[in-house]
Amino acid sequence: MTSMAAVGGFLGQQTLAVVGVSRSRRKFGNIVFRSLKEKGYRVLPVNPNVESVEGERCYPSLAALPEPVGGAVLVVPPPETEQVVREAAAAGIRHIWMQQGAESDAAIRYCEDEGLNLVHGECIMMFAEPVGFGHRLHRLLWGLLGKLPQ
Repeated sequence: MTSMAAVGGFLGQQTLAVVGVSRSRRKFGNIVFRSLKEKGYRVLPVNPNVESVEGERCYPSLAALPEPVGGAVLVVPPPETEQVVREAAAAGIRHIWMQQGAESDAAIRYCEDEGLNLVHGECIMMFAEPVGFGHRLHRLLWGLLGKLPQ
């Protein structure tokens, strides 16, 4: 289960990678990429099949990043997630956010076994400040229903 301490630990990182950006501005990985940049994070896009995203160079892997990152947001299909968390750990990335839909039981176990700070089952857009109106409303509703991390 994700805790607010894990959320805070992740969001306390200033440089992040978003793994799973695509060529389409409408895909969620790109929305997260743009949103985190707008919120003041240094964000590096990762996708082995894309050369650039939003006018910025896209990197083929976490190992290929030109600078260290504190955390990685994963917006990839669950079968890819386990490999990506292994790459993250090998690259020294200790904070992982598995966006909803990216989770795999094996990847979650790996992160827990390796002592990585893991957030899963949560949408980063509901927590990265400033939170937009729609996600703020969603967070309020989740809070009322007791579904927010403690």
